Amino acid sequence: MSSFTNDLIAVLKSRVTVIGCGLITSVITARYLGPSGNGIVATLTVYPDLFMVIGSLGIRQSAAYFIGQKKYSDDAIFSSVLNVWLFTSLFCIASCFLLLKYAVKGNYDSALIFLALLPIPFSLFNTYSSGVFLGKNMIKDFNTVNWVPNVVKLIAFLILIVLLPWGVKGAIIGIGAGYMFLTYFVWGKVKNIVKIQWSWNFQILKEMLSLGIIYAVSLLIISLNYKANIMLLQRLSSEYEVGIYSKGVSIVEYLWEVPTLLSTIIFARSVTSTDPKLFSEKVCQLLRICFVVIFCMSVVFYFISEFLMVTMYGSPFKASSEVQKILLPGILLMTIFKVLNMDLAGKGKPWMAVIAALPALLLNVFLNWLWDEQYGAKGAAMASTISYTVSAIIFLIMYSRYVQIPIKSIVKISLNDFNFLDKYINKLRR
Repeated sequence: MSSFTNDLIAVLKSRVTVIGCGLITSVITARYLGPSGNGIVATLTVYPDLFMVIGSLGIRQSAAYFIGQKKYSDDAIFSSVLNVWLFTSLFCIASCFLLLKYAVKGNYDSALIFLALLPIPFSLFNTYSSGVFLGKNMIKDFNTVNWVPNVVKLIAFLILIVLLPWGVKGAIIGIGAGYMFLTYFVWGKVKNIVKIQWSWNFQILKEMLSLGIIYAVSLLIISLNYKANIMLLQRLSSEYEVGIYSKGVSIVEYLWEVPTLLSTIIFARSVTSTDPKLFSEKVCQLLRICFVVIFCMSVVFYFISEFLMVTMYGSPFKASSEVQKILLPGILLMTIFKVLNMDLAGKGKPWMAVIAALPALLLNVFLNWLWDEQYGAKGAAMASTISYTVSAIIFLIMYSRYVQIPIKSIVKISLNDFNFLDKYINKLRR
């Protein structure tokens, strides 16, 4: 338990840093760019963000899985990772450029599009390489991949948007700067763990991609469920509505930091667990704890949402408060999916997330097409909440059947779930 607690504290520090930097950068973009400027940034980054998921091919998860299972040498696994990275980076940059140039409504400058694409190869390298940290349970180093780019982005935003009023261009450059600085750090860490070499092992590539592509499809569908709203809203409504929606959802999704805090540890330990059934029971307990915490936070957030948005971002973003209130039920229920999915992903079963997320994605697209033009950001929020709810219910049923734990046992909250707090309360008393 002490090992778990130490990992939890390390992840907590990382997530607090991410949240703090994220909130400050969010305030900067809101105050200096306004709803329309935020809409442009969201539009230019939605496809690169999506292609970073597509290009990841689940390599981080599959590399972590193979390293954790000790099936091949670490050097051979990382060499295969580098080969995949080279090809996916080129493919994603080319594909994303064509989409931003010809598929997005609005005529954006090619230089601005290039800046939006710049983070792709650096982000993919960092994502792939972090699988080494995850497979070896190096949670502290893995956490660095999460917080470093956010800190660098914040510094860049202060310089490029506040001090040098470069507007949208400054925001795009700041995002890329975070990923580039992180690559320098990750490279220094990885070369002390594995031997950096370019060699081909087709057997490892085949097995890694076979498992990784399933992870990637799962991540792609889940990401599309989050990004489809912005993509469709941009085409069916206006940059203003995109800005209102993106700013509202960026804040309310911080509630997911509770399951995100645990998901990294869940995946890393699930990969190496010797008693999968017992571990799944612990995951279910963590889910119930997360659900209670997020429910309480959601109730508080509902009543302070409008005050928070106006205070942080100004009156132009008052409408984002309505978006957040509509999203809260879906955010709460999606916690079920986010926690339980990491357990099954760690067990090498990422395809189960696809079965749950695909119907929800299709429903999300249909509802956005139906509501976005008429209701704008509110329509996108309603579509998301319904989609998240469907996805959570389907996955809960599937998870229950796979791990052979009744749904009632998974979701029934008990005071015993919080017994672990007694130890820490007693320590404080002493």
